[in-house]
Amino acid sequence: MTGLDVRPFRALTYRQHDGDRLARVSSPAYDLVNPAGRDRLAAADPHNIVRLILPGVEPLPGQETTRAERDQRSAAVAGETLRTWLAEDVLVHDEAPALWRYEMAAPGAVPTVGWLGAVTLPAAGSVAVLPHEDTFPPAVAGRAALLAATDTDLEPIVLAHDPDPEVAALTRQTGDVPPTLEVADPDGVVHRLWRVTDPAVLDRLTHALAGTAAVIADGHHRFAAARDHQRGRAGQGSVLALVTPMGAGGLRVRAIHRVVPDLSMSTAVESAAAGFAVRDLAQSGGAVRPVIADWLETGADGTFLLTDGSRVAELSEPSPAMQAAVPAEAPTAWRRLDVVLAHAALLTGLWGRPDDPSSVLVAHDVEEALRLAADRAGVALLLRSPSPADVAAVARAGARMPRKSTLFVPKPRTGLVLRPHVH
Repeated sequence: MTGLDVRPFRALTYRQHDGDRLARVSSPAYDLVNPAGRDRLAAADPHNIVRLILPGVEPLPGQETTRAERDQRSAAVAGETLRTWLAEDVLVHDEAPALWRYEMAAPGAVPTVGWLGAVTLPAAGSVAVLPHEDTFPPAVAGRAALLAATDTDLEPIVLAHDPDPEVAALTRQTGDVPPTLEVADPDGVVHRLWRVTDPAVLDRLTHALAGTAAVIADGHHRFAAARDHQRGRAGQGSVLALVTPMGAGGLRVRAIHRVVPDLSMSTAVESAAAGFAVRDLAQSGGAVRPVIADWLETGADGTFLLTDGSRVAELSEPSPAMQAAVPAEAPTAWRRLDVVLAHAALLTGLWGRPDDPSSVLVAHDVEEALRLAADRAGVALLLRSPSPADVAAVARAGARMPRKSTLFVPKPRTGLVLRPHVH
């Protein structure tokens, strides 16, 4: 099969699943939850899903442990917690395999609609599922440990597939009855899910999706972890995924910003001036946030915004040396990305920072970037978002954007539907 192989599965859901209950036990995806947010979610309900995706194991007194050892301990705790919840019927198995129609309605936006299913992991060389971002191996290992300990897909990855008229028609037809599950998240996004078990609908839907290919929109580390988990096992394996169309009715893309800790604004600007034109947009005491908001809407390609929360400077007109930092032999779709220029020329080239989570932090919105810059005595490097077409072009060219380059929105809510590998 050259396209997506999406199959029904017997889901695992919370036995009590009214809206208030789901609001208390669900969570954003694990990589969007900071430590304080993790504690708030865990305190909201003793069965909040964050206790599985981020077990929050405390360090052992008087012992130094590696990240791998901590991940293994956390995974073991998550596995034991899951088994307890199953024994207590906190989570229950569906009686029949199903695909789940999933609608996310954000305020003021056209709803995003897709399907939750078990997507077969493609064979090597397949173009059925294409990644577009690099991964950080220790993060992949942590997710793989969690998968091995729970034998359950605790949250879906997200795939953006080629539009298909049959898929679109079936999606419209299956949403005219009350949903099986419904919950509003703290951002005001309403998540509605329909369990679909009609064999005729499932057959038509899986056949139509088989004629499409997809780009990983969210979940590169979980996809890689699923591959690692499958190695040495029989068959190809599969992963829980929300498949949504590219374009109308699909996802939108936001940039993920960078924060460089322990770097003063003056030093950052002075270094950047060796390869870019620098223009101050706001000084101390000025209106920083409106300037940033305007630039994110109107800024030109190949420009960046640098700020410590008080001063805002635009970096533009990269010198020939900066442009040469981007490998000329790389695919065109990759070379023209702002985030590639930012990493190759600025972060690595002028500031000398390796691309690892301790040297270059990531922030999913401007407020988080400003807060991190202040907390870590650093600067925020703000980027404009690529288009979905840009992302797809990079993936189809066989290239990879730097890790954490894109934020596809809206995000599915973790904890609504889980996929056990065994029953």
